[in-house]
Amino acid sequence: MKKLLVYIKEYTKECMLGPSFKLLEACFDLIVPLVMAAIIDNGIAIGDKRYIFKYGGILVLLAIIGLICSITAQYFAAKAATGFAANLRVALFKHIEALSFTEMDEIGTSTMITRMTSDINQLQSGVNMALRLFLRSPFIVFGAAIMAFTIDLKSALVFVVVIPLLAAVIFGIMLISMPLYKKVQSALDNVLSMTRQNLTGVRVIRAFNKEQAELQSFSDSNEKLTNMQLFVGKISALTNPVTYVMINIALVILLWVGGIQVNIGSLTQGEVVALVNYMSQILVELIKLANTIVLSTKAVACGGRVQSILEIESSMRNGDYKDKEKERISGTEVIFKHVGMAYKGAGANSISDIDFIAKAGSVTGVIGGTGSGKSTLVNLIPRFYDVSEGSVFIDGRDVKSYELYSLRNKIGIVLQKAVLFRGTIRENILWGNPEASDQDVIEALKAAQAWEIVISKDKGLDYVIEQGGRNLSGGQKQRFTIARALVRKPSVLILDDSASALDFATDAKLRKSLQELSYKPTIFIVSQRTSSIQHADNILVLDDGELVGQGTHEELVKNCEVYREIYQSQMEG
Repeated sequence: MKKLLVYIKEYTKECMLGPSFKLLEACFDLIVPLVMAAIIDNGIAIGDKRYIFKYGGILVLLAIIGLICSITAQYFAAKAATGFAANLRVALFKHIEALSFTEMDEIGTSTMITRMTSDINQLQSGVNMALRLFLRSPFIVFGAAIMAFTIDLKSALVFVVVIPLLAAVIFGIMLISMPLYKKVQSALDNVLSMTRQNLTGVRVIRAFNKEQAELQSFSDSNEKLTNMQLFVGKISALTNPVTYVMINIALVILLWVGGIQVNIGSLTQGEVVALVNYMSQILVELIKLANTIVLSTKAVACGGRVQSILEIESSMRNGDYKDKEKERISGTEVIFKHVGMAYKGAGANSISDIDFIAKAGSVTGVIGGTGSGKSTLVNLIPRFYDVSEGSVFIDGRDVKSYELYSLRNKIGIVLQKAVLFRGTIRENILWGNPEASDQDVIEALKAAQAWEIVISKDKGLDYVIEQGGRNLSGGQKQRFTIARALVRKPSVLILDDSASALDFATDAKLRKSLQELSYKPTIFIVSQRTSSIQHADNILVLDDGELVGQGTHEELVKNCEVYREIYQSQMEG
C-alpha cells in the first residue's frame, strides 16, 4: 500500500490543507462545551439575558467558522482522493498494456477489470475518509479527555478508562475484518469472471440449452459472495452497538460522579454538562473513526490487490533496435530457426522445431487441424509471445532485439476474432494508421473487398459501427478488420484465419487483390481451407505442433499425407 502513495505526491498541498482545516474545525468544536458551561453557570443561573445572547452569538460564530473549515477540508480531501485515483488508474492501465500476453493470460481479464474499477474506487473512498477523519477523530478524542481534566480530575478518570477500552474494541474488529475483506474481493473477482463468460458466450449457452445450469452455477458463486459479505458485515456491524454500550455506561458513571461533585460544591451544573458534551463528542468521533477504519481496511486490502498487479513484471524484455527505414514500403524476409514455444504452465511445447524461410514479398500459407499450433506460430512474428527455443528473425534481426513499437509498426495482423470498436467506419480503419487520408482508407477498403459495404450504407465512411460490430455480419466485420491492417501498408501481413466467414468467391477476390498490392508485403495466411492457400509460394503444414510438411500445393498433395487428407476431404465435400 505504501508504494501506491507515490501517485498522490502531486497532491501533497491538498493532503496537508485538508487535515489542517479539519483540525481547525475540531478546535472550535472543543471550545463549544466550555461556552455552554459559561452560559449555564453565568447566564441561565442568574437570569442574565445579555450574557446569554452574547455567548449564544459566540456559539453561532463558532458554528459558522466550523462549517467553513469543514467544507474547505472536504474540498481538499476530495480533490486529493480523486486525483490519486485518477493517477493510479492511468498507471495501472499503462502497466497492464505493457504486460505480455503471457501475464494477461495468467492474471485473467475479470481480475484486471476489478482492480481497475472496484478496487481503485474503494481506495479513493478510503483516502478521502482518511484525510478528513484520521487526524480529526483522535484529536477530538484526546482533546476532549484533556479538556475534561481541566474541568475536574476525578470525573476525568472515567475518560481514562473508557478510551483505551473503546480503542481495543475498534482495532480488534479491524484486525479480524481485514483478511476477510480480501477474501470478499477475491469472491467478487469470481462472480465478475462468471458474469463476463456468460455475457460473452450467451449464444452458445442458449444453443446448448444450458441457461439453468449457468444460473445455478452463478447463484452458487453469488451466494458464496453474499454469505462472506454478510459474515464480515456482521463483524464490522458490532462496532457501533459495542461502542454505544460502552459510552452510555461511561455517561451513567460520569453523571453519577458529577452529581456527587455538584452536591458537595466541587463542580457546577454547567461543568457537568460540559463533561457530558465531551463524552458525547468522544462517542460520535469514535463511531466516525470506527467507520473510517472499516473503510480504510477495505481500501488497504484493495490497495494490496492493485499493488500485486503493479509488481508483476513483464516476461518480455523490450529491445533497443529501431528500424531506421521507416519510410520503406516493401516486404521483408521472415525466418524461423528451430523454433519451439510453450505457454506458461503448459506441460509441453505447443509448437516444436519449426524451421522455414518466408522470402520478402512471398505468400506463406499455414494449415493444420484444430490445436495444431497455427495461431501460436504467427503470434511469434509480432512477438505477442516469446519463443522457448530457437529464434525468429525479421530483416535478418532477432525479433527480441527490436523495440516492440518499431517491430509491430512493420506488421499488420488480423486476429481470428474480428474486433471492432464503437465509432465510424473511418475511425475504425484509422486505427491501423491514424495519419492515413480518406483516399488511403478507400484503397484499403477496396483491397479488403469492403468498399461495397461502405457505399451501401447511408453515411458511407461516417456510418457508425456499434461496439464489437454488433450491427455487422461476420463477413463484414472480417473485411473491415483486414482493411484496418492494410491501411498501414505493412511489411509483413498476417491473416490468422480471418477470412473464415467469407464465401469462396469473395475469398478468391481478396487473395487476388492482396497479390496485386503495390507495396508487396510478406503475407502469412492461416486457414482451414486449402483453397485459400493453394496458390501460396510456400505452404506450412502443422500437425500436433510439428511441421510435417512444407512446399507448394502440388508438392504437398504428392508428398504430405496430412495435407493430402485435408485437401481430399474438402474437395469431396
